[in-house]
Amino acid sequence: MMGETGILLRPWEMEDKLSLVKYANNKKIADNLRNLFPYPFEEKNADHFISLWTSMQPVRVFAIELDGEAIGAIGLHAKEDVHEKNMELGYWLAEPFWGKGIATRAVGMMVNYGFKTWPILRIYAGAFGSNIASQKVLEKCGFFREGILKNSIWKNERIDDEIIYAIYRD
Repeated sequence: MMGETGILLRPWEMEDKLSLVKYANNKKIADNLRNLFPYPFEEKNADHFISLWTSMQPVRVFAIELDGEAIGAIGLHAKEDVHEKNMELGYWLAEPFWGKGIATRAVGMMVNYGFKTWPILRIYAGAFGSNIASQKVLEKCGFFREGILKNSIWKNERIDDEIIYAIYRD
């Protein structure tokens, strides 16, 4: 999925393993993600990550590519039961590319893809209360701050809030 902004969202490939390990093996990235995203992030984690996300059709998790290199990931995760018309957005970007508008462009592209691909009504994301940069990305992309889950995140022996953002099909 080509963006007019120089970045590309594309399916993961096994050839991305080295760049995935290079960029994902960063405590600053892992500190703002769920514990399912390990630190350290090693080759075995990259193998599992790429295998998992290349097995689903339509594609749900893309590599964020810049200049031929995978520099992050972005994806939509389906919900079930009474939440089936929702998908949860998750993303991370390699630290050397922070502050350049890349995450904002990738989120915008992913929202468009999500609403075109699935009959969903809402895409939401939870940002750690301490992750101001991620909150700003979501706000720039038109997400509304729906609420705060106080003291709901326990990560690295400290408590944090989760800020819930959403964007709607209409």
